Amino acid sequence: MLSSVVARRLVSGVCQAAMRPAFTGLVSSRGYRGDTADDTRADLIEIPLPPWDERPGEAIDIKKRRLLYESRKRGMLENCILLSLFAKQYLNTMTASQLYQYDRLINEPSNDWDIYYWATEAQPTPEVYQGEIMDMLQEFTKNRNQEQRLDAPSLEYLEKESQ
Repeated sequence: MLSSVVARRLVSGVCQAAMRPAFTGLVSSRGYRGDTADDTRADLIEIPLPPWDERPGEAIDIKKRRLLYESRKRGMLENCILLSLFAKQYLNTMTASQLYQYDRLINEPSNDWDIYYWATEAQPTPEVYQGEIMDMLQEFTKNRNQEQRLDAPSLEYLEKESQ
């Protein structure tokens, strides 16, 4: 006599095998997006993002805190690590003009990969984002001191600065 576990596996295996031919017609034979010459990209959904708004009345210390948070909480790990370490090193010494440039750089582009490619100089930086902050970020990204950058910094350094 078969145990109930073995019987269930046997029945589910037979059912799955019987269903396979019915499902093969439903699976798309198309490859990855853009693999075909006639891809109209009509199946892509564009999600509009709200425009970046400058915050002219924001206090400098509040702006620095917000930018630190936004540097740490990115859409991709690479930028989270890169921008949070950059912010740890430079954010407290930035002038008001530099804070404006940094705010615009990390919040206006809708694609984090763009920021990453510009910082690593894999793609040219658009004119609107070129400036002192981008130069600093590109130099920081080169990691000339060969620091180990595997994770975002802990926030303990903020407690030491406030004391």
